[in-house]
Amino acid sequence: MTALPDIHPPKARARRRNSLTPWLFLAPGMLMFAVYVLVPIFQSVWVSFHEWDGLGPMRWVGLANYSELWWDDAFYTSLKNNIIWLALYLLAVPIGLMIALFLNQTVKGIRIYKSLFFFPFVISQVVVGLIFSWFYAPGFGLLYVLIEWVTGTGVAILADERYVTYGIIAAGLWPQIAYCMILYLTGLNAVAPDQIEAARLDGAKGWRMLWHVVLPQLRPATFIAVVVTVIGALRSFDLVSIMTSGGPFGSSRVLSYYMYEQALSEYGYRMGYGAAIAVALFAIMMIFITGFIWKMWRDERGL
Repeated sequence: MTALPDIHPPKARARRRNSLTPWLFLAPGMLMFAVYVLVPIFQSVWVSFHEWDGLGPMRWVGLANYSELWWDDAFYTSLKNNIIWLALYLLAVPIGLMIALFLNQTVKGIRIYKSLFFFPFVISQVVVGLIFSWFYAPGFGLLYVLIEWVTGTGVAILADERYVTYGIIAAGLWPQIAYCMILYLTGLNAVAPDQIEAARLDGAKGWRMLWHVVLPQLRPATFIAVVVTVIGALRSFDLVSIMTSGGPFGSSRVLSYYMYEQALSEYGYRMGYGAAIAVALFAIMMIFITGFIWKMWRDERGL
């Protein structure tokens, strides 16, 4: 009998195996992402169309939660604070870059400076909140004493509606700058030295070197730094909870803390309304991140 020809030659089988192998490695991570990220997102959207206390049966209310959200003054206060968080939190990216450029020098004792700047990143947000609460404390806080010494009257930052949000943001910027610095230090280690030398031969130095040679090679680090900073600004919860619990009079609330108050605190147990706040926060976050990804993609394509 004549043997049938192999309809799948060795090269085709090898190509098929090579194309399948990455998906096999990605499958566990994709499964975890689907179970712990995608499914909860759709569940939150579904819950936002219901009235639910978290224990009893859910009652369909349609868009009633979103309609209430539209007229909720506390929601707009939280949204305004989140916008302030986002605008000021993004300062962590350029400040982190400047510190990374300074720490990237080969001078004596630079490891000590690196350790000092790295320290805020490794401590808990709860500890950061407590440190800054003592720093702002009326009567004995260092900032309070300094302001009192300069002006004659101390300012209780966390008890003043005008300053409380900015005081919490300053506390959050401390570790966030350290995180961006670490990202840029890692990126600077990957900068091609031959491009630096070529630019120097062409007479580039200072800002021209930074703008045209170094920063283009730091785009991956910048992308991660901006995305993480945007997410951190919009989901800021722990510092608000530790330092003010949303006070005074709800003036330092952000959307994530307001969601907690409505859904899980002793004043709430309104899971549907809390889910509606979470969906609004997720939509805002996706708008910023998608816009930045789109810009990065156009820059990479040269459009």
